[in-house]
Amino acid sequence: MKALQLPVDAYTDLPPGLVANVVTYLEMRARPAPAQGPAAGLTFARLRGAQAARYLDLYRRLGERWMWFSRLALGPQALRAILDDPAVEAYAAVRDGADVGLVELDARAEEETELAFFGLVEEAVGAGLGRALMAQALARAFARPIRRLFVHTCTFDHPRAVDFYRACGFEPYKFAIELTRDPRLAGLLPADAAPHVPLLHTRQVRDGT
Repeated sequence: MKALQLPVDAYTDLPPGLVANVVTYLEMRARPAPAQGPAAGLTFARLRGAQAARYLDLYRRLGERWMWFSRLALGPQALRAILDDPAVEAYAAVRDGADVGLVELDARAEEETELAFFGLVEEAVGAGLGRALMAQALARAFARPIRRLFVHTCTFDHPRAVDFYRACGFEPYKFAIELTRDPRLAGLLPADAAPHVPLLHTRQVRDGT
């Protein structure tokens, strides 16, 4: 990705239709001590290309409130190809027969794995399942001979995400600024998604209204 030259100690207006957030990258370079096993009643189901519809439903339920949209922008064939890649592992966390969480690991880069997607649906937050979800992620990631596991989160995500990852053993190592077209204006997400991120219509930005 080409570095963007931004003015320092200054505000920069964005073109209409764009949104920006600050990304925090974190990494773990040593396999942690064994963590707790799955919480009572929590199991994990591998999601492959044939389960793409199930994957997208869970992805929307989990990520819509945090403006996750990258998987929604993919065509069906591209998504199935990712889920069927042997270096990608996506799991639905299941409790009482319902999908309540998602763990997706991407080991397509040599000697490292990205925790690409991780989280719980809103109704499962606060039930103590986050650590069990992370235990699954760490066990699967370090089952491969990797030198590091990394993850990124941003200011659109849950405000306690960075604290959670650090408590699990990740260390921050980089910041970035992400600029993207607002996926709500493109129809990838409904207009009321991510209400903590104001939706500015093009006319409002242009007219200053």
